[in-house]
Amino acid sequence: MDNINQLGEKQWYIVTAYSMHERKVADNLLKRIKTANLEDKIFNVLVAETEEETVRMKKGVPEVVMKKKNLYPGYIFIEMIMTDDTWYVVRNTPGVTGIAGSAGGGQKPTPVAKEEIEPVLKRMGIVDSSMYARYQVGDNIKIIRGTLEGTEGRILSIDSETGNVKVEISFFGRSTEADVDFSEIEKI
Repeated sequence: MDNINQLGEKQWYIVTAYSMHERKVADNLLKRIKTANLEDKIFNVLVAETEEETVRMKKGVPEVVMKKKNLYPGYIFIEMIMTDDTWYVVRNTPGVTGIAGSAGGGQKPTPVAKEEIEPVLKRMGIVDSSMYARYQVGDNIKIIRGTLEGTEGRILSIDSETGNVKVEISFFGRSTEADVDFSEIEKI
């Protein structure tokens, strides 16, 4: 893992916050970024949430409810160019308890490796065109979202324009081809 942050290169960082306060801290960060005019250096502030369909009973009648689930409680993901200004704004935002990869004492944190942030982004359905370069026909993958979640297989073809990936999986003991979205796979 390359921990050297080249000046001017946007990287992903992990900010820590109190669990169940991630959305409020992310909102505070967004306000401070705008106030400090750092939109050209801090690009994304993400709380890794997905929506899940749950069924609850209301007066004896089942009701389908969409509920947000935080995939990584206590963490906020920030894509930014590390400068003295961005470092100051992030670490001094109300609710931020720290930044992963920083030893303290004002030392700037190390960025998260692309291979480590990719599964986080994909779990939220976010795909960057640079992600495709790591995948090739024949690679072993695991399906991380969707109806085939947890299934392992092998890539047969990748269409980076449509995001469609044809995979070979074992389904009921038989080798079967399935089409999945690129955001639903992770290399193993």
